[in-house]
Amino acid sequence: MITTVTLHAAIDRTLYVDKFGVGQVHRVTRQVNEPGGKGNNVAKVICQLGGQVTATGVIAGDSGVFIESSLTERGIRTSFIQSPGDSRVCLNILDDSSGSSTELLGQGPTMSGAEVEAIKKQVEELATQSSAVVMSGSLPPGAPNTLYAELIRLVRSAGARAFLDTGGTAFSAGLSASPHFVKPNEQELTEWLGKKPRDVSEWSRAAYMLADQGIDEVCITLGSNGALAVLNGTAYMVKPPSIQPVNTVGCGDAFVAGMAYSGERGDSSESRLRTAVAAAAANAMSTRAGDIDYVLFEQYEHQVQVIPL
Repeated sequence: MITTVTLHAAIDRTLYVDKFGVGQVHRVTRQVNEPGGKGNNVAKVICQLGGQVTATGVIAGDSGVFIESSLTERGIRTSFIQSPGDSRVCLNILDDSSGSSTELLGQGPTMSGAEVEAIKKQVEELATQSSAVVMSGSLPPGAPNTLYAELIRLVRSAGARAFLDTGGTAFSAGLSASPHFVKPNEQELTEWLGKKPRDVSEWSRAAYMLADQGIDEVCITLGSNGALAVLNGTAYMVKPPSIQPVNTVGCGDAFVAGMAYSGERGDSSESRLRTAVAAAAANAMSTRAGDIDYVLFEQYEHQVQVIPL
């Protein structure tokens, strides 16, 4: 089993408009609501790939009820901590005329000290039943910057592999606990380095810098350019299939889902990277975040190129 942790859960609400313009009034042509937050997106894709997954984290109010019930309907086991208030709503405005996407990320309720201790206990218990625990997304207000680091240490002590996908100070603090896997995107890695790498060799050096901190698996996602990975000391460039994306929200989460799911199966490094990038590409062809068409995913797996560096 794989456990996903979403401390800043959300309803992902996608609004479709004919032509989006700032400062204008728009009539929404279609609306889609999804249980969101990065960890929940990971859980959805793991389930679609055929894996067993439990989603935990913090939810609140009526929005939280929707998040949990929607995950349960998909066959995902849930074990959330309940918080006062209401879970956030994140808006993604899709312009049908141009295909552009505008995101507005809401802010959830403040996390209390009691809730911090409750989620630590919950994660520690679930880790004893899991091959991997995936911790994804931003920290909610009130959560200490060191919370992911504390959870990583609990996961490692329980004998599970700790996956971390976050940014900013939470990412930097989390590195101190030596997670098994990290997946910064271009922006997150640039922020951590203090500069943007200019070419493949500089991206590779940055990945090795992370690996040198005791991290077995480093994957840097590069959007339409694929990913650069250092897995157990070996570097790879991964080229995705050529697609015209419908919605790129959740692609990084689908990548993480593919790595965790194929890792639990014991697949080779090359196979795992194919699975991860194919899942990300399939997610890009869906209107929903954290959603793949399995037939499309299988087609893309054969088109992904994994090149040792």
